[in-house]
Amino acid sequence: MSDTKSSATDFAQDATASTLATDLQDERLIHNAGAGGAVRAFFSRVRGGDLGTLPVIIGLIVIWAVFQILNPNFLSSTNLVNLTLQCAAVGTISIGIVLVLLLGEIDLSVGSVSGLGAAILAVTFVQQGWNPVFSILLALAVGVVIGLLYGFLYTRFGVPSFVITLAGLLGFLGLQLWVLGPTGSINIPFDSFLVQFAQQWFLPAWVSYLLIVLFVAVYAWQLVSQARRRTAAGLSAMSAGSIIVRSVVLLVLLGAAAWYLNLTRGVGAMFVFFLALVLIFNYALTRTRWGRAVFAVGGNVEAARRSGIRVNRIYMSVFVLCSTLAIVGGLLAASRLAAANQGSGGGDINLNAIAAAVIGGTSLFGGRGSAFSALLGIVVIQSISSGLTLLNLDSSVRYMITGIVLLLAVIVDSLSRRSRRAAGRA
Repeated sequence: MSDTKSSATDFAQDATASTLATDLQDERLIHNAGAGGAVRAFFSRVRGGDLGTLPVIIGLIVIWAVFQILNPNFLSSTNLVNLTLQCAAVGTISIGIVLVLLLGEIDLSVGSVSGLGAAILAVTFVQQGWNPVFSILLALAVGVVIGLLYGFLYTRFGVPSFVITLAGLLGFLGLQLWVLGPTGSINIPFDSFLVQFAQQWFLPAWVSYLLIVLFVAVYAWQLVSQARRRTAAGLSAMSAGSIIVRSVVLLVLLGAAAWYLNLTRGVGAMFVFFLALVLIFNYALTRTRWGRAVFAVGGNVEAARRSGIRVNRIYMSVFVLCSTLAIVGGLLAASRLAAANQGSGGGDINLNAIAAAVIGGTSLFGGRGSAFSALLGIVVIQSISSGLTLLNLDSSVRYMITGIVLLLAVIVDSLSRRSRRAAGRA
């Protein structure tokens, strides 16, 4: 047994040394060749299987080009505004799926949980006359309790997350039907702020441009801070020219997107809310101790435990966040439809939320992914849905195409993992 442990330790040390060697090689290349070295280091990482979001971006460009050729209305401002609003609810649920997948786990119940949240909102707000704020808080509290239950069952009894959440899928679907009662469908008043937020609230053009400027300013400040820290540590750092070019390009791209959407209704408040969640969780995953612990547990749970990370707390927190985000997504979906019914959270919502995370670049094997995976993935899925709707094709075609795209994403993930291992970047 000791020989086995020794061999495993030696293997892990060799893998770590190999990864550090390749990173050091890239560091030297950037330091010696500047921008040209950075480009060569990028292609070196791509050849080594470190693809990042490159496949999904290329895929999205191809999807948009094909649908635009088949129907010139696809990239119209009106259709893109509708597409952004369609992304918000399921995209919010998908953020929680990203967090769970980073740990190498899964949550199959997010659809049922989101439907339960919609049912709680409709019953307490419409039928019982609660203040909608209290209805929202109750629904969120239920999400927290569900996450704590999942985390307890997983950490205390070692029940696989697949089994726990599969049971939750069935159980909370039943609870949703019980909460709705014999009515089965409850309409939410159109004049409520919930429906107005999801359907009618759009940012004034100047506000959208102001938010873009503020975001780019924060982005540039982070690049400058990172460059200063790397310079102080004696490492190669991004030049001032590169920071300026990146910031200007980002400002132009985001400004052009906002301008195009503002040709019709503009940027929806619900989509801005979804983007804010993506940015918040991206910051949490990349800039906080909790986020580093999530990646560490997903990469190697035993190594994370031995390094002092409280693994059980990480699992508990992620399950809680996933269920809570599912509730938020359910509230957004109910507000957009102005109703909650027996079909809320059903259909393809559950599968689309999971597919969006995987298609967006989050690994099924844990330890690799980003909050932006939810954004990119749901844009791909909704683009397929929107394009096929404009072509008047049956929903069966959409299911088949989405399944093919999901399968391709998993194949790319598996091949990139194999390439990273061969190149010493695993």
